[in-house]
Amino acid sequence: MQIIKNIFTSLLIALSLFGCTKKEGLQNLAATEFQSELKSAEPGQILDVRTSDEYANGHIEGAILADVTSDAFQNAVANLDKSKTVYVYCLSGGRSSAAAGQLQEMGFKSVVNLTGGMLAWQSANLPVSTQEGVAKRTEGMTVADFNNQIKGKKLVIVDYNATWCGPCKQLSPVLEAWIKAQNGQVELIKIDVDENQELAKAKQIESIPYLEFYKDGKMIDKQIGMGDAASMTKQWSKTLL
Repeated sequence: MQIIKNIFTSLLIALSLFGCTKKEGLQNLAATEFQSELKSAEPGQILDVRTSDEYANGHIEGAILADVTSDAFQNAVANLDKSKTVYVYCLSGGRSSAAAGQLQEMGFKSVVNLTGGMLAWQSANLPVSTQEGVAKRTEGMTVADFNNQIKGKKLVIVDYNATWCGPCKQLSPVLEAWIKAQNGQVELIKIDVDENQELAKAKQIESIPYLEFYKDGKMIDKQIGMGDAASMTKQWSKTLL
């Protein structure tokens, strides 16, 4: 009987230790899971690591601006409690992943990153807050506007990108060179997701770079992210030509 009691006690201790440490480390959560976790977030522990313009255009309630590309990130982090969970997000997940890595290196034990960033958050129709007194920028192109732009065109590649997106900048010259080589057969349309958030939300774009391929106004394929130039251009030719 004593042996059974000892085993039971050991299990309780193990479960207790697990419960205390299960949130340590880095967690990558989808939008709805991230929102659920925020209910237990401490004030000041939610970081929006985008630019000030992006933040002003709409952010998660309770988040503080901590642009990971500027001194604002270090200044914000200096005021955080390393013993408590930190929540980070950006537009699509790239910058927040980098920020999460930095936070771990700084000694933060528990970091939660929003997979897909604000694009995923908005696609899930979750609430967005705006700074008081800051004019909300235009949502840009609507779905109707987009459809009108595509209508009647034979072959089109739509490139969804953002000025801060490193992979987008790597993809751009490869894509533009391929388009030029087609001698006018294929049209390229570039759309900045920051400036056209209504369209990005409607299309449920959660990651960039993102390409769409159209024939006679109908989407026939898409590409998320990027690979090596030779493989991509071969696939583009196979898809459209």
